[in-house]
Amino acid sequence: MNFTFCHNNFNVINLEKSIEFYEKALGLKESRRIAPEDGSFIIVYLSDGTTRHSLELTWLRDWDKPSYNLGDNEFHLALEVDDFDKAHELHKEMGCICFENKQMGIYFINDPDNYWIEILPAGRG
Repeated sequence: MNFTFCHNNFNVINLEKSIEFYEKALGLKESRRIAPEDGSFIIVYLSDGTTRHSLELTWLRDWDKPSYNLGDNEFHLALEVDDFDKAHELHKEMGCICFENKQMGIYFINDPDNYWIEILPAGRG
């Protein structure tokens, strides 16, 4: 029996704002969408165009809280990038760097819902 990764899910308050953030910050693109006729939820899958793994963003119509209980935010996505310095500069310009560990050579960005995404130099993932 073999298991393989499919996706991770984040619930979001503003779906379009989140899609825009992930495209600008990480180059992720919408690969598919599920939207029932009753409009109770929308699920959007974002892809890096390279791997089979995707990020599932879920918008719930009846969710009216401005944030989720993220606890200490120890769970997170991690992405590696081929040009770490260029990525760092982009994220600095976007104002989304929320934590840096220069000794380890990594940093984290936070999305519009305050989910943390770890950014690693290529080969460190």
